[in-house]
Amino acid sequence: MWIDTHCHLDAAEFGGASGAVAARAGAEGVSMIVIPAVERGNFDIVASLAAGTSNCSYGLGIHPIFVPQATEKDLALLREKVAAAVDDRRFVAVGEIGLDFFIPQLKDGALREKQEYFYVEQLKIARDFDLPVLLHVRRSQDTVLKHLRRMKVAGGIAHAFNGSLQQAQMFIDLGFKLGFGGAMTFPRALQIRRLATTLPLDAIVLETDAPDISPAWLHPQRNSPEQLPRIGNALADLRSISAEEVASATRANALAAMPRLASLFG
Repeated sequence: MWIDTHCHLDAAEFGGASGAVAARAGAEGVSMIVIPAVERGNFDIVASLAAGTSNCSYGLGIHPIFVPQATEKDLALLREKVAAAVDDRRFVAVGEIGLDFFIPQLKDGALREKQEYFYVEQLKIARDFDLPVLLHVRRSQDTVLKHLRRMKVAGGIAHAFNGSLQQAQMFIDLGFKLGFGGAMTFPRALQIRRLATTLPLDAIVLETDAPDISPAWLHPQRNSPEQLPRIGNALADLRSISAEEVASATRANALAAMPRLASLFG
């Protein structure tokens, strides 16, 4: 069975049919879908969606793209929501949090400083509740790592990883797994495919980031968690191993990265 470690199932692109999409993914063998929040407006939405969908769980966090309009009150609310969610077994991580230095207006000056401030404050929340984090790391690997070294958290996942082999090893050394998805299915994505092939299998988890990062066979259409088994098969082909081995290993890796998931497979 497969675990989609990062899927925005609450997104408007699913047209209110998130439950049906999750059910179809389940029928394809996707036993769990992790839905990260991105801003205060969807904290309750992702929790509710996970509560009503048997193969879903969730994280709570403020995505760097939503940091420009976020306030200190949002951080305070996040801490309150995390504290309340600790008793919810479908709550598995703090996320999606991190840094985005790809979008030009976010990478310099005051907004860069604000991003880093919100990232660090959310790492503090994860540390205080001994929770893993789901990291957005776009053109920001070194800065994300710098703060992780200073602010020890209970591991987690570097989602949609696209750094160097050296940076990958730094995340692994800090106890993190690395997320791979649709991007590695493109023949011209040489660096990502090289990493997916050469990194230790026990460092890799699978994700769709649906509705984004569609695999090669679906691009530019909307992505879906239903695609995860085929993405897993693509990883198996790259590594010349069986799909069953990939499914088993990446599932174990997801459970190691987010230990609270284990209670959902009782």
